[in-house]
Amino acid sequence: MDDEDILTLYRQRQNAALEETAMKYGRLCFSVADHILQNPEDSEECVNDTWLHAWNAIPPEKPRVFSAWLSRVTRNLAISRLREASAVKRGGKEIPLVLEELSECIPGGMEPQHLLEQRELAEAVNRFLKGLNLEERNVFVARYFYAASHAELSSRTGWSVGKTKTRLRRTRLKLLSFLKEEGLC
Repeated sequence: MDDEDILTLYRQRQNAALEETAMKYGRLCFSVADHILQNPEDSEECVNDTWLHAWNAIPPEKPRVFSAWLSRVTRNLAISRLREASAVKRGGKEIPLVLEELSECIPGGMEPQHLLEQRELAEAVNRFLKGLNLEERNVFVARYFYAASHAELSSRTGWSVGKTKTRLRRTRLKLLSFLKEEGLC
């Protein structure tokens, strides 16, 4: 079933929408959550929360790219769950490392009232990503959206862990330079 058919089921409030979403995107959403949470039980709960969020949000929301929308929802839910867990205990998860790495080039301290600035920043980052070659873009997105570890990225690309870290560092420096040129940093 294609995405538009699934979204139609949501708009008609049919339970089949959840079943079709789980069949088509269950693995993707679990993967996103598990990269962040690194706990299968928590990841499964996060995926179920994603389905609930989709049910409550559609309609009125009309996702243009359903898989990306679901990935974003799952990622945000997983990060929230991780923050709750790390408020109690500190662990060696990837998310704190990913956020620390990006803090070098993404301006911090944005409040919710700065929605316009956030949108401009998101658009600038998207333009930057479009300017990268496919390999650089895939590695950057895998690291900073899906929170893939350096070791995992190394096995995907065939690079050493050191080369992976170096390439990511250079890409972050390019992003910083790009954002400065755009007047966003």
